[in-house]
Amino acid sequence: MKKLINDVADIVPEALLGYVRATEGLRLIDGRTIVVRADLEQVIAAGQVAIVSGGGSGHEPAHAGYVGQGMLTAAVAGDVFASPSTDAVLEAIRTVAGPGGVLLIVKNYTGDRLNFGLAAQIARGEGIATEMVIVDDDCALGSAAQTAGRRGIAGTVLVHKIAGAAAAAGLPLAEVAATARAAIQAVGSMGVALTPCTVPAAGTPNFNLGPQEIELGLGIHGEAGSERVALRPARDLAQAMIGKIAADRALPQGAPVALLVNNLGATPPMELSIMANDALEACAALGLRVERVICGTLLTAIDMAGVSLSLMQLDDARRQALDAETSAPAWVRATVPPQAPTRPCLAPPPTGTDSRADPAEGANSRATPAEGPNGALPVVLACCAALIEAEPILTRMDQIVGDGDIGRSLASGAAQITAASGTLSALSGGDFWREVGAIVRRSTGGTSGPLYAILATAAGNALDDALDDARTGAGATAPATAPATALATAFGAGVQALQDLGGAAPGDRTMVDALAPAAAAMIGADDLPAALAAAATAARRGAEATRQMPPRRGRSSYIGDRVIGHVDPGAEAVAIWLGAARDAL
Repeated sequence: MKKLINDVADIVPEALLGYVRATEGLRLIDGRTIVVRADLEQVIAAGQVAIVSGGGSGHEPAHAGYVGQGMLTAAVAGDVFASPSTDAVLEAIRTVAGPGGVLLIVKNYTGDRLNFGLAAQIARGEGIATEMVIVDDDCALGSAAQTAGRRGIAGTVLVHKIAGAAAAAGLPLAEVAATARAAIQAVGSMGVALTPCTVPAAGTPNFNLGPQEIELGLGIHGEAGSERVALRPARDLAQAMIGKIAADRALPQGAPVALLVNNLGATPPMELSIMANDALEACAALGLRVERVICGTLLTAIDMAGVSLSLMQLDDARRQALDAETSAPAWVRATVPPQAPTRPCLAPPPTGTDSRADPAEGANSRATPAEGPNGALPVVLACCAALIEAEPILTRMDQIVGDGDIGRSLASGAAQITAASGTLSALSGGDFWREVGAIVRRSTGGTSGPLYAILATAAGNALDDALDDARTGAGATAPATAPATALATAFGAGVQALQDLGGAAPGDRTMVDALAPAAAAMIGADDLPAALAAAATAARRGAEATRQMPPRRGRSSYIGDRVIGHVDPGAEAVAIWLGAARDAL
């Protein structure tokens, strides 16, 4: 386990101290893990209801992140995944109490109910008007009749916002409490975990999941969910979770709802956005009208990878409360989604040509055995198939020495070239290769896209000139060797253009260390098979040579000598597709 901590015993107080020191509008009660609004005295003087929440730590930014005008007045933190003590809760109540009284918002866990509940009883005995509401929004376990009850999870944040807006509006304690209870009845949530979380004091994950296992319906402490299932696409998970919540809350078709998409701690933003889109689609399929979306990291389970989804049925008051201003630093502003989704273009439209051919010439006037529908296309498709098959290998190699994207980038470009084979089959000569370059340019990410586009485009431009020379007898090339000579000339021009624009040279530990010797090996070949065989052999040797090269360019240059002993993945990719070209021809 690797954690950026000092001492396990000091995690919570140090984390809160750092948070308060780095955030405006908050202050920490000396010697306590209680965060309060910096303008607390004005709040008390105004007679507003004070709202206190809290619980175990490890759910950051909850709960301190929701302290601010329009949300919580104070948050009291326990140890990681452990309820704060009765005395800590009581001190928070006493600190914020004024003529408006205090509302406690508590998640439905036994320790929280007991400690907050006892503190409320003591406070009432001291003459402090105190109410308590219990959030039990977890829909995964149904009625939870055989358990400690439905758990309180990320929907709690929505309850904070609804109750906080009511208190900021000056409503009395009884009405603020009633508003919070109604919000609790209107919200349902469900979570899914892809990985466990690790409590710092334990040092090991609190449960284990297989490589393709996920946990559906778990709580926010890593406790067991409703079922353990095989990993499935995000859209399937969103449909299952939204369906479960909608059924549990008996949401009718046409119901206006707010959707909360919550990162459980270690989910990348791109995956969170995918889940948000799929959850919106799932709501639309059920006829639910999503009027507000809140998407972000709101209530976590330390370092767990996964998400939770929440739906809250809206009325005018809740809609206004979600839109109300707040200074709470962690609140993610609710947005109004377009009712008609903006759908991505998942495949490019049919591509046109970037032709340099003489309009008087036929479409295949430049065709040779090296290109055109009976030449280059089958070879290129074989190269694409090899790159798609090699995606996991290239990805793993790039994870070791770079950023891990080359496998996916090249496979994506290869797939798009394959999909465009109908368009490519009508092209020949330089037109063919320029169109390959255009497809790669549009579909291949990272640096691989522009580099391969340069290679193909420059080769296409040079091929036209080389073929013209061969036809007119401008050189001494015999007819049998003309295609091989043209290919060597065009490939060499492409590699040179790539070096000129990319800045890499042989010996820099890049794809050039496979391309440059391959281009040199083609020169003087008797025919196309011999040219490609020589190129493939030279590329393989060049790729292997990168194993002992210090990195000077490309993805490995940031890592230094740690890459020694590993083949450069860019060079390996060249060796793979040139080998496939040799075999295909």
